[in-house]
Amino acid sequence: MHIELNRLEAPFHFEAVNDTGNTIHFDGSPEIGGQNKGVRPMQSLLMALGGCSGIDVVSILQKQKQEIESFRISIDGERQKGVEPSLYESIHVVYHLGGPIDPAKAKRAVELSMEKYCSVAKTLEKTAVITWEVHLNNQPVA
Repeated sequence: MHIELNRLEAPFHFEAVNDTGNTIHFDGSPEIGGQNKGVRPMQSLLMALGGCSGIDVVSILQKQKQEIESFRISIDGERQKGVEPSLYESIHVVYHLGGPIDPAKAKRAVELSMEKYCSVAKTLEKTAVITWEVHLNNQPVA
């Protein structure tokens, strides 16, 4: 795996490019002189968590012949206050699935992702408590 970062504008606007040419823009917050031209690096960790787990969940449900009509993930993270570096201390992930999906299979797919397969979750859980919940067709899955 190889990533290149190039500064596009001073002071903090960067473009990251992976080895297949996909890009993401980073920037600092306006409070430190950034211009809101990209995501903050710590935000990208939450995005990566959602992407990693989302791929897992879709893969698992497809293998179980479950039809996913819609899928959205909502993530909230809280960082440590008053320390540097300010790591995530808690992350809450809500999976919103729609379609004729067996609720037990939806819950198990998320559980397998978060507890076994998602490398980003396994990395972040070293410093953060990660909680999650599943909603299927706008109803919480117990």
